[in-house]
Amino acid sequence: MRAVDVMTSDVIAVRPDARVSEVVEKMLSNRISGIPVLGERGELVGIVSEGDLMRRAETSTERHRAWWLELLGGTTARANDYVKANAQKVADIMTRKVITAAPDTPLTDIAALLERHHIKRLPIVRDGKVLGIVSRANLLQALASIGKNILIATAPEDSAIRENVLARLRNEPWVKFWSVNVIVHEGVVELWGIVDSAAEKTAIRVVAEATPGVREVIDHTT
Repeated sequence: MRAVDVMTSDVIAVRPDARVSEVVEKMLSNRISGIPVLGERGELVGIVSEGDLMRRAETSTERHRAWWLELLGGTTARANDYVKANAQKVADIMTRKVITAAPDTPLTDIAALLERHHIKRLPIVRDGKVLGIVSRANLLQALASIGKNILIATAPEDSAIRENVLARLRNEPWVKFWSVNVIVHEGVVELWGIVDSAAEKTAIRVVAEATPGVREVIDHTT
């Protein structure tokens, strides 16, 4: 399987000039732990994660370095700590060197990148534009869906079914598309994510069941 077969494709993003408070609100309301930062042309310029927001003056969690470390390291580290703790714009706190992957990257390589760089999510990028996000949760969803067959390439028919289901969900105004993921294997659609109501849960399942080529729908949404 490849990144494109499991990624969440409706990406919530912010601009560099967005306020830190806006990012926090988006994270909490959408139940996510990281948000890509996009430039004027939609290109990826950074990412903000929970780690970038842990040391904040508002919560009295800013970093306090020992005086002797400051003598050894100069003022640069202390200035950087102050910016992280007090900046109000995303551009000042975001991680600029973002680890990314291409849509056709095998999941084994995705897992290796997440592990090697100690990160929780990986933007999937083509020509500088973010197509989706693969998180650790997406890998677990794929593992739960197809078990030991995770290394087997996804059939073209399964890829087409997945794109069709996602397109149908994207067209429904009642779907919080970013919160639902779809894994397809041998015509069996497995739905993952968080929904707001039993009615939404049922409607998403009905959308999948009505998609041509779907043999069965297994609903894991909560």
